[in-house]
Amino acid sequence: MTSARITPTTMSSRGPSIDDVQVDVFRFPTPGPEADGTLEWDATTAVTVRVYAGEVTGLGWTYSSPAAATVISSHFTPLLKGRAAHDVLAARAAMQAKSRNFGIGGLAMQAISAVDVALWDLKARLFDVPLPELLGTCRDRVPVYGSGGFVSSDDAELSRDVAAWRAAGCRAMKIKIGRDRGARPDWDVNRVRLFRELAGEDVELMVDANGAYRGGEAIRVGTELERWNVRWFEEPVSSDDIDGLALARSALRCDVAAGEYVSTPYDAERLVSVVDCLQVDATRCGGYTGFLQMAAIASAHNLDVSAHCAPALHVPVAAAVPNLRHVEWFNDHVRLEPTLLDGVAPADGGAMRAPRDRPGHGMSLSAGAERYRIDPASG
Repeated sequence: MTSARITPTTMSSRGPSIDDVQVDVFRFPTPGPEADGTLEWDATTAVTVRVYAGEVTGLGWTYSSPAAATVISSHFTPLLKGRAAHDVLAARAAMQAKSRNFGIGGLAMQAISAVDVALWDLKARLFDVPLPELLGTCRDRVPVYGSGGFVSSDDAELSRDVAAWRAAGCRAMKIKIGRDRGARPDWDVNRVRLFRELAGEDVELMVDANGAYRGGEAIRVGTELERWNVRWFEEPVSSDDIDGLALARSALRCDVAAGEYVSTPYDAERLVSVVDCLQVDATRCGGYTGFLQMAAIASAHNLDVSAHCAPALHVPVAAAVPNLRHVEWFNDHVRLEPTLLDGVAPADGGAMRAPRDRPGHGMSLSAGAERYRIDPASG
């Protein structure tokens, strides 16, 4: 999977060329089994991509299946080598075209996302400028909200989550509801009651059902949550249920949000009429290029965007988006990113600072990640 790195920089008529692509997979166990309303997991897998142009390296990554690494190595690496390193959009278009017969969305777009981030990082490093400056900086500090509070965690764990978010200065916090695929709404309501007690009255409460409810139940639960002034209800129904999202949005006072599984602009276009804030995930929607596309679609419909998870990866592009609401400071990724990467910005005062003192996004693979490396075939 790893090919030999070529040291001399090859040149095309359009500047430095890509010499090599290296793909690696890392698996980070969670402290214990974790669950939301519709999924259980015990580890997070990161697929990293390093793109080389001589002595300059760009780094990207996605949180996906190890199969994404195979897509990159088998299908994308051959078409990237020798390509002009500055031509990010042309490379992305070539990868998307290559993916036609096995599906542009889902796994293929997650693979494209990792490469796209690496290409933008490489381009900024070749120009020796911070990535936010290359993309166009709107803000120096990116607001974040605390996220975790899994349905698998007990009350003491929820209390520790809230304390950590408060220590980071988060003024908004989100927990999971929809336990057992929405079969225990009374538990969900009581959990939110405890959440309000722990967070206090000055924090904006957010909940995420991960599509656990159907339309009527989502409205009943959402109406109950108005007692604790919940301001954000994420995926009250499946994000594939466009009619259900529209129904929930029309019936509830809180903002309805969805979009974390968006892969293409067509996906985003389907959602913008039924949400109050479009969620976007650069590890799933085509990297920084895709994130900017989705933000533009949301802006055309007078909507904000919120970055889903991967806070370290999102900060550089979030700093360049005028209609950004916030970035999700998600427990699992907050825990693993400083192990996977060197140069991760901390959260303080409810925000993360955009990198302005280093070229690119300012991060590199950490030596500490080596112990978590796995063979992609082991899955």
